[in-house]
Amino acid sequence: MTGSTSVEADGTPPRAQVLIVDDEPEHADVMAEALRKPGHVCTIVNGLESAREELIHGAFDVVVTDLVMEHETAGLEVLSMVQEQQPDAATILVTAHGDVPTAKAALQGGAYDFIEKPLDLVVFRNLVDRAAETVLLRHRASRLEGQLDAAYGVEGIIGESAGIRGVINQIRKVAPSTIPVLVTGESGTGKELVAAAIHRLSKRAKQRYATFNTAGQSESLLEDQLFGHVRGAYTGADRDREGVFEYADGGTLFLDEIGDMPLSMQPRLLRVLESGEVIRLGSNDPKQVDVRFVSATNRDLRQASEDGAFREDLFFRIRGVEINIPPLRERREDIPLLVNHAAGRFAAEMDQPIPTVSEPAMLRLVGYEWPGNVRELFNAVHRMVIACENDRIELRDVPEEIRSSDADDDSGSLAGGSLAGVGLDRLEKEAIRQTLALTGGNREQTANLLGIGERTLYRKLKEYGLR
Repeated sequence: MTGSTSVEADGTPPRAQVLIVDDEPEHADVMAEALRKPGHVCTIVNGLESAREELIHGAFDVVVTDLVMEHETAGLEVLSMVQEQQPDAATILVTAHGDVPTAKAALQGGAYDFIEKPLDLVVFRNLVDRAAETVLLRHRASRLEGQLDAAYGVEGIIGESAGIRGVINQIRKVAPSTIPVLVTGESGTGKELVAAAIHRLSKRAKQRYATFNTAGQSESLLEDQLFGHVRGAYTGADRDREGVFEYADGGTLFLDEIGDMPLSMQPRLLRVLESGEVIRLGSNDPKQVDVRFVSATNRDLRQASEDGAFREDLFFRIRGVEINIPPLRERREDIPLLVNHAAGRFAAEMDQPIPTVSEPAMLRLVGYEWPGNVRELFNAVHRMVIACENDRIELRDVPEEIRSSDADDDSGSLAGGSLAGVGLDRLEKEAIRQTLALTGGNREQTANLLGIGERTLYRKLKEYGLR
C-alpha cells in the first residue's frame, strides 16, 4: 500500500495517510481537522509544485484536492500526478457547484469521487473513510496475490497444504532440467496444470507447449497424430503433415493419459524418446527433434507393467521424476482457498460482484469427499455462483448431492469404532483434530463448533501437540 492504512480490531474505519491540496489554507485546515478526529494522518500543501514534491517523496492512501486553484483544472493535474506517482491511492476532488460536470468527467479519468462546496464535514469524512477502505481492500488483494506468488510461484496451482507445497517444490526443482516427468494422481486433481507449470518455469518457456490426450484414440490415428505422415502415406493423405513431436520441437510435449496408450504403439514411443528421431508415416527419413517430455496418468503404471498392460522399459523411461498430486480429500485445508478463487473467477466471467461464502456452506464443502477432486469442486462453485442471491453463497446454494451427503469419516479417527474404554483426553483430542480438519485449520470456526473459547482451544492445541 502507498501509505500506512490499518484497520482497528474493533472494526472502526482504517486510518489513512491523506494528502490535502488546497490553495486556501483555512479551508485545508478545516478539512484536515475533520479527518484527524477519526485518526487519519493529514499532510497539507497549497499548490501544484508542493503537491508534486509530496507525491514523489511521500506515501499516501487518499489525496483530497481542490479542482480550481492556480487555474481551472489544477485538480486534474493533481489527479494525473497521483496516477503517475502513486497509482494505488484514491483521489477525491473538491468542487464548486459550477464545476460538477468537470468533476464527473474526472471520474472517467480515474478519480475516486468528488464532493461539492460548501462541505458537509460528516459526509466528507465518510467519503474519505470509504476511499480508505477501498484502498485497503485493493491492497489486501494485491498483497495476497503477491504472497501466493512468492510462496508458490506457480500460476494456477492453489493450496497451502503440505501435499501441494511438496508438488510445487518438485516442479521448481525439475523445471530447469530436461528429465522426463510423469505426473500421477486421480482424475480432476490438476495434472495438466502441473505439466504447464513445468513448461512455464523451464528454459523452454518461450518455445511451443503442445498437449495431446492418448485416451480413446485408435492406433492408426494415434500414430499419425504423434509422428505425422508424408503425402501418399495412405488414402486421403494429400499433403505432408507434422506430428506433435515435430510441432513441439525445441519446446515441451505433454502426453496426457499415457496409461491408455495401446500396447502395440508403446515401442514406437520408446524409440523416439531414446533416439530423439521421428519417422513420419510413409517415410524412411528420420527427423531429429528436441522435446522436453511430460506425461500424466491416473493409472498405476507399475502395476500395469507387472500385468503386461504397459511396457516396463517405457515406464522407467517416462518416469525420470514422478510428481504425485494428492486427492482433494487428503488436503481439505486447501478447499476454502480453492472455493474463494473459483468464486472470484466465475463471478468475474459473469460481470457480477464476488460472493462471500457463509460458514455453514464452507463447512459442508470442506467436509465433502470430492471424488472428482478439484474439477468437481470448480463445477460445484460455478453452479453456486449462478444460484446465490445477494452476493452470498448459503448452504441452500450448495448442490443437493453435496449438501445431503454423509460427513466423511477421517481415516484413523475414532468415529468408526467403539468408544468404550477410550480415555476422555483422547476423545477430546480427536474431536479437536477432526474439527480443525473440517474447518481447514480455522481456529475461530473450530472453537465455535466445539463450543469453547479461542483461548481454551489454543491451550488445548499446545497441550495435545496439535496444529
